[in-house]
Parts: sequence; structure tokens; C-alpha cells
Amino acid sequence: MRLTEKDRQFLTTLAQRLREDDALRVELVANRPSYMVLRGNYGDKVHAAFGVSRQGVRWRFQRLFNEVYVDAFTTILMIEQTFGDSLRNHAIRISRERHALRLQQEPAPPPEETVKAPESVESA
Repeated sequence: MRLTEKDRQFLTTLAQRLREDDALRVELVANRPSYMVLRGNYGDKVHAAFGVSRQGVRWRFQRLFNEVYVDAFTTILMIEQTFGDSLRNHAIRISRERHALRLQQEPAPPPEETVKAPESVESA
């Protein structure tokens, strides 16, 4: 499953918030099966920070961390059980190359628009 642009924005914002706020953290709930949860205060201005509601933050976190991320490792484990781990270095190299290409292809942010002062109208 590929990440959407909204997923990338969410992950970037979450990483920044985890670095800045000691109260926000990712924890493992050790059930059968285990899963990850986002604990702590998302911030009073969660909509401004993440662009979604508190429920939206929980939903996207659940999907990315407990579905997409874990499913990727499940797939890797299945392939490595079948073929061994000799292909791992090839896969890591290819994924790094693809990531670098994606970064190069991202459009540059638009230049800041300058606002011109209105021209004065001279009366004749």
C-alpha cells in the first residue's frame, strides 16, 4: 500500500510533534495481537497542527502504524521465510534509490508572492 500525500504530511507533523512534546509518545499495547497507540496530549489545537479532528488523528495513526507499517513487515517476513534473507540488501538498496528519486521529483514550494503597493492615482 502506498502512502498518500496526506499520509506523508501526517507523518512529518507527528514526527515534529513527538520531538517537540515530551508528553506525546507511541506505546505498545501487548495484547494478542499487540498494537501501537498514540498517547499523550495531541495539543489543544489539534486541527491546526494536523489538519484533522482528534478522531482523524487516531484513525490515521491506527491505519499507518498498525496496518501499513506492520503489514509491510509481515510481507517481508513471509518473503524471507520462503526465500531467505539474502535478498534483503537488494530490497533495501532499491527502496533507498526509489525514495531518493521521489524526493528529487517533489515539486519545489511555490515562490512567495510579493504584494505590490497600489499605485497612486494622480488627479489631473
